[in-house]
Amino acid sequence: MSTPDPAGDDAVRLFEEAGEHDSAGREEQAAPLYVQALQAGLDDDRHAQAVVQLASTLRNLGRVEEAVELLETLAPDTSVGSARAAFLALALHDAGRPDEALRVALEALIPTLPRYQRSLTAYVAGINAAPER
Repeated sequence: MSTPDPAGDDAVRLFEEAGEHDSAGREEQAAPLYVQALQAGLDDDRHAQAVVQLASTLRNLGRVEEAVELLETLAPDTSVGSARAAFLALALHDAGRPDEALRVALEALIPTLPRYQRSLTAYVAGINAAPER
């Protein structure tokens, strides 16, 4: 029999409370709760979700560089799928980095296509080689 993990329970409570504030449009209250939940130690799935949700919240608060940094350091995780890339593309766009945003979005889309993967991969390489405008 496993023993309850009060720290894990607290982290989940903080994560859920942050999500409630976020859903109600209270991003200022949500952001510190996401940070506290992450610091308290969430399981792997909730950790990835909390990072994506915190980054989205930071982006909405105009803290786009922080959002980009969070999402760029998040490892791929099946619990969030391509959401990491989608929110990163939005944050990069808002940070004035449209070419990177397009590259991230296309790289997430390419594996889902039944055709044209090779062509789009070549186009993405062209985006990477082009200087930012």
